[in-house]
Amino acid sequence: MRRVTLAEPFRLELSAVEAPVAGPGEALVRIRRIGVCGTDLHAFRGRQPFFTYPRVLGHEISGEVVEIGENAAGLRPGDPCVVSPYQWCGECIACRQGKTNCCTRLKLLGVHVDGGLQEYLAVLPRALLRADGLSLEQMALVENQSIGAHAVRRAQLAAGETVLVIGAGPIGLGVTQFARRQGARVLLADVSDKRLDFARRWIKPEVCLDAGSDLAAQLSEQTAGDFPTAVFDCTGNPASMMQSFSFVANGGRLILVSIVQGDLSFNDPEFHRRELTVLSSRNATLDDFRDVIQAIAAGQIVTEPFTTHRAALDDLVEAFPTWLAPEAGVLKAMVEL
Repeated sequence: MRRVTLAEPFRLELSAVEAPVAGPGEALVRIRRIGVCGTDLHAFRGRQPFFTYPRVLGHEISGEVVEIGENAAGLRPGDPCVVSPYQWCGECIACRQGKTNCCTRLKLLGVHVDGGLQEYLAVLPRALLRADGLSLEQMALVENQSIGAHAVRRAQLAAGETVLVIGAGPIGLGVTQFARRQGARVLLADVSDKRLDFARRWIKPEVCLDAGSDLAAQLSEQTAGDFPTAVFDCTGNPASMMQSFSFVANGGRLILVSIVQGDLSFNDPEFHRRELTVLSSRNATLDDFRDVIQAIAAGQIVTEPFTTHRAALDDLVEAFPTWLAPEAGVLKAMVEL
């Protein structure tokens, strides 16, 4: 079979290897679509935490079942499926609490173990989900949107609450959609006019704000001086993540959805004065996946416009580096098999 491997930063290789064989208790999946996300781009640049080389990238995966035994989802050979990329142990303290997304021994396809940029993949059946009524491309976007769904679930938003989402990339747009689905009033901020225009057209937050100007002043105006009670930072930018502490209302909460290498700092007296709650949001659970599948199928969230660039697996070595340039305007790139 064909596969693309990130041999080292800035070097992808297309090769032919033996196809995997499903072991005892495993299912074999033919990969059909793989979404490319910020994690993949950071890994290509050599900036992704918890990453080792060489590695087959790809964790936003849709496929078709080739072999499978008895399974809870009722999947059979030939069925399309969403592949959850999270491999959890089921035994650690996090897993025992149902928090499989932060399993102490968690392995993520495309980061800790080889992922979806290959023709076939052997996985545990529990990683496969039915997604009746969704296209292959929609299925490949389920994992991406599950990150936003999980962050919103962590925040426990109330209907009518005013929230700020910083970063209008795919994750921030997902947070925006699921926050609005909860009945929140969403202020979306970004430095890119192009991304904000996209959000206005397709995602429809209540207000779009220019993060490149005085964001605090804009937030004060939009909230009559109260500031948002929940702030989601989805930028992957440490300066933005640290500055976001200053945008939260007294008694509010900050949800850090993105991850960066290195440390973050904040002013402790101000943090205590406002009694802020700071939450990290990592990955997603199968419940989040199911919620996203249902939301897409019901037409409650938008996914189709996200894909702005496409490439076949055979063309990926040449196409991938071009997606890093800001002028390329990539929102979501999709690899097709």
